[in-house]
Amino acid sequence: MPTSVPPDLQAALNDLAQGKSRRELMQRAEAISQRYRSGAPSREAIRSADDALAYAYTRLPATYAATSCALATLHLTRLDFGPRSLIDAGAGPGTAAFAAAGQFAALGTIRLVDNHAHLRALGRALMARSTAAPLREATYDEGDLADSAKGTAADLVIASYAVGELPPGAFLRAVESLWAATRDTLVVVEPGTPAGFARIRALRAHLIAQGAHAIVPCPHDHPCPIVDPDWCHFSQRLPRSRDHRQVKGATLSFEDEKFSYVALAREPRPAVGARVLAHPRVSKGSVSAKLCTPAGIVTATASRRERARYAAAKRWRWGDWVAWPQTPP
Repeated sequence: MPTSVPPDLQAALNDLAQGKSRRELMQRAEAISQRYRSGAPSREAIRSADDALAYAYTRLPATYAATSCALATLHLTRLDFGPRSLIDAGAGPGTAAFAAAGQFAALGTIRLVDNHAHLRALGRALMARSTAAPLREATYDEGDLADSAKGTAADLVIASYAVGELPPGAFLRAVESLWAATRDTLVVVEPGTPAGFARIRALRAHLIAQGAHAIVPCPHDHPCPIVDPDWCHFSQRLPRSRDHRQVKGATLSFEDEKFSYVALAREPRPAVGARVLAHPRVSKGSVSAKLCTPAGIVTATASRRERARYAAAKRWRWGDWVAWPQTPP
C-alpha cells in the first residue's frame, strides 16, 4: 500500500518552498545527487539552506515511506510495544521522527541528533509546523551518531539512512553508541542495495553477539543465511505529488523505494514464523515463495491441489510475516 508524507509535513515543506523556483530546486537536487554519487558525505553534498530544502523535497518522501514501513512491521510484530521516548540519530530533516510519531501514539519525548547545521535548521522548521505536540516540543542536538548515547537513553532509537556515511573505522563505535542509547529497540534503515544490506548484516551480527535480539525482519538470531551476491531488501511504494515530480524531473505518479533494515531489541521476539523475501511466483498449478525461516532460507511451494495452503500462499506479499512451519493441507 502506498505511504504518503503526512499532510502537516507536506504543508510545512510547501510553506518553506513558497516563492522558490521549482526548477532551481530541481537543479540543486541534481547537483546534490551527483555529489553523493561521487562519495561526498552530507556535510559536503548539502551546502546551504536551499540545498537542504531541495534534498528534502526529493528524498524525504522516499525515506519517510521506507522508515514508516519498517516501523509498521515492527509494530505489527510487537503490538504491546508503545515507546514513550525516541532518539532519531543522524536525523537530517527529522524524517524518522515524523514516521515514528505517526506510528506510536504514546511517544512523548523526542530527541534528534545530527551534525549538519542546514539539515538541523530545516528539521526544526518542519517540526515547529507539526500538528503533533511531541514533534513541536522535540529537542535537536548537534552531534554525530556516536553522540547518541550522550544524554538520556530512549525506548526507541532510529538511525535511518545514516550509518552509510560513516567511515569504516567509526562504524562499530557508532553502532555500539546507538545500542547503548537504546532502552528497548533499535531500528536501522539503509538503502536497499548490496552495500546497504552489508552494513545491516554487519551491525546485526555485532549487536547480537552483545546480547541483542533480532525482531524484524529476521525470524531468528542466527547468523544471516543470505550470502553474496544476494541481499535482503524490501520495497515500499509512495505517491508523488505534482511538486515532487517537478523537482525530481519525473513523470510517474509514484516511485518504489528499496530499503534494507533491522530492528534489534533487548528481549527476544514473541513468536516464530517466516519472512517473505521476494514476490511469490504464481503459476497455473502452484505458488512458490522464498522465505527466511529459523531453519534458514526455504522455498515454500503450495500446489493448487492443496487448496487451503495454496489460497493462503497466493495472498503472500514481499515482506509479509507468515506462519511457519506450514500446517498440513
